[in-house]
Amino acid sequence: MAKGAVYRPVDEVDLGPDSDEPYVHAKAEQFSRMAGRKMMMMTWLLEAPFIGAILLFFLKKINRIPEMISLAELQEDPVFVPLHPYRGIPDRDAKCLEPDMSPPDKVQEAVDCLKSPEVLVSERSQLDFRRWTILDYARAYTSGRITPEMVARRFLAFLGESSSESLRMSFFISIDEEDIRKQAMESSARYQKGQPLSVLDGVPIAIKDEIDCLPYPTTGGTTWMHKVRHCKNDACCVSRLRSCGAVIVGKTNMHEPGAGISGINPHYGAVRNPYDISKVTGGSSSGSAAVVAAGLCPVALGVDGAGSVRVPAALCGVIGLKPTFARIPTKGVLPLSYTVAMVGILAATVEDALIVYAAISGEASPDCVGATVPKIGLPLLKSANHKSFDIKMAKYTKWFDDCSDDIRLCCSNAVEKLARTYGWKVVEATIPDIEAMRLSHIITIGSECYNYLAAHLPEYKAEMGWDSRMALAIYGSYSNHEYINAQRIRNRQLEFHKKILSEVDIIVAPTVGATAYTIQDDAVETGELDNQNGVAFVRYQAAGNFLGLPAVTVPVGYDRSGLPIGLQFVGKPWSESLLIHVASALQEICMSGYKKPEVFYDMLGK
Repeated sequence: MAKGAVYRPVDEVDLGPDSDEPYVHAKAEQFSRMAGRKMMMMTWLLEAPFIGAILLFFLKKINRIPEMISLAELQEDPVFVPLHPYRGIPDRDAKCLEPDMSPPDKVQEAVDCLKSPEVLVSERSQLDFRRWTILDYARAYTSGRITPEMVARRFLAFLGESSSESLRMSFFISIDEEDIRKQAMESSARYQKGQPLSVLDGVPIAIKDEIDCLPYPTTGGTTWMHKVRHCKNDACCVSRLRSCGAVIVGKTNMHEPGAGISGINPHYGAVRNPYDISKVTGGSSSGSAAVVAAGLCPVALGVDGAGSVRVPAALCGVIGLKPTFARIPTKGVLPLSYTVAMVGILAATVEDALIVYAAISGEASPDCVGATVPKIGLPLLKSANHKSFDIKMAKYTKWFDDCSDDIRLCCSNAVEKLARTYGWKVVEATIPDIEAMRLSHIITIGSECYNYLAAHLPEYKAEMGWDSRMALAIYGSYSNHEYINAQRIRNRQLEFHKKILSEVDIIVAPTVGATAYTIQDDAVETGELDNQNGVAFVRYQAAGNFLGLPAVTVPVGYDRSGLPIGLQFVGKPWSESLLIHVASALQEICMSGYKKPEVFYDMLGK
């Protein structure tokens, strides 16, 4: 039996650049990849009563769970939900919204924070590549050059093309052509009368199939979830988008049931990366990232439980925003991981993310009893002087550099450009026990997912993909003791991050440790467990989910194969306004280098 780690009290740990705290690299070499028959055999063994228990014991030991979590000696009490008290610190250079404002009014306030569409078009007219934005759609509709009905027809035609045998992009799980046409017809009528509900009126927006959205069932990427949990109403976030006139175009594909990071779903197809259709998109909000990257929608909604918005956003070269825990109501979202998951936004640009963030954010109401949610702050991007912000960015170099060479160089260059262009400062810091936080996050999200699904597994397990069955066998093995110790680690990390963020504005790191990898044939049928790539994908995600902190990823370049790379910022609780400011500043620097994907659809073409 391994000895457990003895964790020093938080106030005795040095978080400075000269700290002697070791950086522990995640072990990902053992059982690095399984798919096909090998995965089926391993899953059968893990599900077997006696042999499974032995295998799970050794799997945990190999991954150092006994050493770092189960047998660890900790001083801290557990914290089970990452609710953050509001400390009354006002947003810098931001407009605060009143809680009782309607979603269309909030959207208009967000638009008023942006440069005019004419200025944005002028600034970006010389770019080699840019995606159509929400304001581009609104401008085209208002001018009469195109109508929402025409866009809906194009969308359905392009979607058919993307599903051809040569592409098999697998963007969506559910599409209702009649409903899409009906919404678009109603929007066109409003524009004809000169009465659009907001700039979102007629804009196509896709919804991850983890979020309730009529008339579609909510499958969570499974073939059976909708049979035991019926979708009766729109989720709160979807309802708010509808009130702004958005055309909801269907339910996007996702990793089943959010229990993986590749976006390969054996039931609905492997979602393919628009930059290289032989590569994964990342997950679990795989389809939502891909439809934005491919130009079918300027915005899509996802759910981020383990980087599930930010990972595919980075791999597909789009914006991914995950707000503070409780900022967006989770009513109508599958409770697969209720203390770590948040509705997030995948968008073509920072401006688009801001508009939709304004539309769907608001009071947490019954979702998070006890949370004091501050007013929504919207950054004044139209008059932003990024140099005046004097941003301090914390960088933990050992962690930052634990990625591929292409990512390390690209992200380091992006940080240096921010410092050089705007005079921002990079402050070296130490974030202790990062691997313990990653393992604690896995125990937490796995336990919560298993808890929600366990009652239905005897009847429906046989309908699930082999990768999901393997994941659930592991999730179901976590003990009460391991779960509680994981929450004690959560408390430690909340204190560490609170201390670091009291000295700086944001923490900066790559979004993922590796770019998109190849979809192999055996994985399409069974799913796969790719531990090495999976660990690299989630290496920088835990603070956003486990600690409930806001985070955003911005595309900053490409690897030598032309696959996108993202840079991530993690902020203080409720600091979405500042994060969006920072993301906008980085977008200004990097946008001239953005490249057109291999698969791209020109929805507003001439």
